[in-house]
Amino acid sequence: MADLSGKVAVITGAASGIGLAGVETFVEAGAKVIAADIQDEKGRALETRFGTDTVRYIHCDVLDLAELEALMEGAVSHFGKIDVVWNNAGSGGTPADIEELDEEGYDKTMDLLLKQVFFGTKYAVAHMKDSGGSIINTSSISALEAGWAPITYSVAKIGVAHFSRIAAAQVAKYKIRVNAILPGFIATSIFGASLGMSREVADQMAEMLAQQGGSMQPAGRTGKGKDIAEMAAFLASDASEFITGSQFTVDGGITVGPRHSWDESAGGPVLEALGITPEQAEQMAEAMKAQQE
Repeated sequence: MADLSGKVAVITGAASGIGLAGVETFVEAGAKVIAADIQDEKGRALETRFGTDTVRYIHCDVLDLAELEALMEGAVSHFGKIDVVWNNAGSGGTPADIEELDEEGYDKTMDLLLKQVFFGTKYAVAHMKDSGGSIINTSSISALEAGWAPITYSVAKIGVAHFSRIAAAQVAKYKIRVNAILPGFIATSIFGASLGMSREVADQMAEMLAQQGGSMQPAGRTGKGKDIAEMAAFLASDASEFITGSQFTVDGGITVGPRHSWDESAGGPVLEALGITPEQAEQMAEAMKAQQE
């Protein structure tokens, strides 16, 4: 496990999903954490669970830049400094495809998923310039290829990944590192919430995904929030001090290639084009072999 002893971290979207796993993992690694979210009941529960000497909850709507700036100032006020900022807050955004997309849905999604990462980083740098630090931004495998998320979400997430590289270059002079994590299929409430489900129902859907989604990927199980949190903890730690401007795909191998590349029972593109199942192909091969004998 990463060693975060003595570090102060700010995590947005901290009350559930990947962010919650981040709070748990960072505390276990020795950090003090400012947990930011708009889910006040869950946020206050974190203070009760860990104690306010270790975790402080701050209500922060990352769409409100004044609140985002105040979040960083609050971290310094509570714990005296900021060593790590994890810009993690987000949602599925507008589900509209390019033909149905409207300006309002586009703006809200881009503001939530990309604009707040720009300004979360900006406000973090103001408090890290003298001592250095690590900034981590949550992107997505939807930044790599089509089919994983709606178009606006996907474009915002590739923006996050590339922003992290450019920002890393600009703030390197302050010994501040900036990296992006690209999570794969992680069982969180974001999927249900993007479908308009209540938070409670979305949480239940996340549990179902955790139990049933393993067959989709080479790792054989659905990703957990802790899988992403462990990568973030590494990037927050001094063990990663030579790493900046990089993108880390944490996806159980789901983007290594089409299913047939890792699942022998799946048919390849040629068989699919011919309408032949793997079983039928095997039978044909056996028949041809028998004829040759």
